[in-house]
Amino acid sequence: MDAQGRGRADNIDPADQWVLNPNTGEYELRLTPSAPQSGVPRPRRGSPANAGAGAGAGTRARRAPERESPATPGPDVPGPRRRRGAPAEPPPGRRKGRTKPKKSKAKKILLWTGGSMAFVLVAVSAAGYLYLKHLEGNVSTTDVGSAGKKGFSKDEAFNILIIGTDKRTGAGNEGYGDAGSVGHADTNILLHVSKDRTNATALSIPRDLIVDVPDCPTKQSDGTTKVVPGTQNVRFNTSLGQDGRDPGCTMRTVKAVTGIPVDHFMMADFNAVKTLTSAVGGVEVCVAHAVNDKESHLKLPAGKSTVKGEQALAFVRTRHSFGNQGDLDRIKVQQQFLGSLMRKMASGDTLSNPAKLFSLAEAATKALTVDTGIGKVSTLKDVALELKRVPTKNITFTTVPVLDNPAEKVKATVVVNQSQAPAVFDAIKSDVSFTAVKQKEKKEKAEVAARLKGTRSAAADIRVDIYNGGAPAGSAQETLNWLQNTEGVLKSSQLGNADATLSKTTLEYSPDQADQARKLADLMGLSASALKPGKSEKNSQGLPAIVLTLGKDFKGAGVSLTTPTKAPEVDKSTADKTVCAS
Repeated sequence: MDAQGRGRADNIDPADQWVLNPNTGEYELRLTPSAPQSGVPRPRRGSPANAGAGAGAGTRARRAPERESPATPGPDVPGPRRRRGAPAEPPPGRRKGRTKPKKSKAKKILLWTGGSMAFVLVAVSAAGYLYLKHLEGNVSTTDVGSAGKKGFSKDEAFNILIIGTDKRTGAGNEGYGDAGSVGHADTNILLHVSKDRTNATALSIPRDLIVDVPDCPTKQSDGTTKVVPGTQNVRFNTSLGQDGRDPGCTMRTVKAVTGIPVDHFMMADFNAVKTLTSAVGGVEVCVAHAVNDKESHLKLPAGKSTVKGEQALAFVRTRHSFGNQGDLDRIKVQQQFLGSLMRKMASGDTLSNPAKLFSLAEAATKALTVDTGIGKVSTLKDVALELKRVPTKNITFTTVPVLDNPAEKVKATVVVNQSQAPAVFDAIKSDVSFTAVKQKEKKEKAEVAARLKGTRSAAADIRVDIYNGGAPAGSAQETLNWLQNTEGVLKSSQLGNADATLSKTTLEYSPDQADQARKLADLMGLSASALKPGKSEKNSQGLPAIVLTLGKDFKGAGVSLTTPTKAPEVDKSTADKTVCAS
């Protein structure tokens, strides 16, 4: 019950009106039989939805049946009245001619959310339009312009940057973060969800990673755009907050460092982990040895404990009690916490409790700031339901491979490990799982692989037209020069931009040109999936030519475009297993 309405019979918490029907496995609205009620949960007092409740004709159209099925009144419940002169009501039981009432359309609630300090995913399929609009008002949005996508697709792989800031807001957070901080990117997780939803990878990015922050266009309150100049050789966490940078700047920095495009962001501050863990009734954690941290005030016995609220925040913020007391070990603790929270969210204890679901809906939506591309609660629901399809055993937590900064005598920052990190980045970009997942149909894979099997023509016999279909400007000419001057493909020409933008480079050819296509694939480092059997086109001399279209994945003339089929070995954990912090 809302605090403002305690003691009022007409201000009932919506969650208290929903009961699990064991016969159907669905939530049903249970109403007092003495008065007709709306099929839509009553908005809490003071919510935006309440203001227009009286004017909505559509609301009246969604009314529940006048009465529930007959029930025997208790001793304190008066029997139903009848008008004077009206015939008596028939005895309890089946009433002749009475039709079975239809089930309310607004009777299901589904919420699945995963989150930690920085990892907040919320999904609400709310009972009723008005309550959904109320939740809509909880979510804050930021327009990041071209840094992300304008919408969300259920049919594609997607990358979401989860940001936890060190900004102090609310009571009880004085002991955390930097006093007066503008809100730097304190905790950062790039979440990649595979196209087929068989797996996901949560890649942590250390806040103390030395990077170059690129120039960043930011939207101002008056609608104008201001470009915040980039800075070189600085900590990653300054990509947010510093000099007025918004989350779009952090998204651009991630792409600059990893080469992985970021579609959307979700951001929360310290209060998120407190409110979310309280809403689910606590999260189980495990420590290898007893903890009594004077810095964070975290006290836990060895073994498993349940933490929530202030204690949960202390757990994910503590670093002096684990490992070498650095940020990299704290990242591992946060990943373990996140896996535990995800398991709790997906548990029957959470999903079968309507009161807990409503509490989660309120807490999670108030905790979030997201980009405008996913700023609606219905879209956030879609995001979370897509993530829910991924088995927890195939959700991998890992960290960008790093080395101590060689420029420092006293080690305080880290740099990307260039011998290990590129393979990790390429696996994520290529949608390759870090866990063993069920492979695609063997027949389909065999048919694609067969395109590279067979004879090869000589390089001098290849006749190819080159188009730019999304690669950097000048790539077609660069490739032409390389093929002619280095590889001996003299019958080649570049014809400018393609009609469409492609994410991946393609090579289209007719059946009688397969030997030329295979040879060019060898030279370009193209995988079998890049070859597209089809039709050739006529070149400027009217002769048939295969068609090479350079996509967004083009890395430069002579640089192999073969995508990895197996992820590298990394230090990792998965969401289905409990790991004790040590």
